[in-house]
Amino acid sequence: MSCSKDNEQISLHSDYFNLNKGAFIDYEVIDIVHDVDALIQHDTNKYFLRTVIGDTFIDNQGRTANEFLRFKRSSLNQDWQLTDTWTAIISENRAELVEENQRYIKLVFPPSKSKSWNPNAFNSQNPQEHYYKSVHEPYQIDNIGFDSTVFIEQDDYFSLVDRRKKHEIYAKGIGLVHKYSKDLKILGFDTTNVQYGKELYYTYLNHGVQ
Repeated sequence: MSCSKDNEQISLHSDYFNLNKGAFIDYEVIDIVHDVDALIQHDTNKYFLRTVIGDTFIDNQGRTANEFLRFKRSSLNQDWQLTDTWTAIISENRAELVEENQRYIKLVFPPSKSKSWNPNAFNSQNPQEHYYKSVHEPYQIDNIGFDSTVFIEQDDYFSLVDRRKKHEIYAKGIGLVHKYSKDLKILGFDTTNVQYGKELYYTYLNHGVQ
């Protein structure tokens, strides 16, 4: 079974979505909420996030899935606190993540710049189109280099009153190493004049097995 799983990962490159038990990734997260009617108009929250692949179980469709555990802390000298238990699964050449009972397709395998998909195919949200902007390319975060990554373009829209830009980057054998998300209401094409919206940024710190 181990050889079969390893061969499948090699052929499909599904290890961009690493589901090995105990694998963890640490991030620094910046979460910004904009609301010009609020007391704090541009509220920035910084914290640290650890995601951990937990135990396997059989989901409601009879598939083998993994717990996807999320821990947070506000500073590096604090203990991690479990905040969420999501579900991660690789099935039928796609990687799925269930967040707060919403199922999203994060990746499709094998990665190819010719592929696109609707991440909301299994939830009630509006259809979108995600696609691979780059495949099996090196990527650098500060002084940390990754030999092989995939870049998923999720949204890039600019208008008189809207600015949306979202993407995720996954490193081979590790998982998500960068997340960039802006969904803003602006005035007059001016991205510095933000009225409402949210921004969310994940920056990779380290990874390992616990």
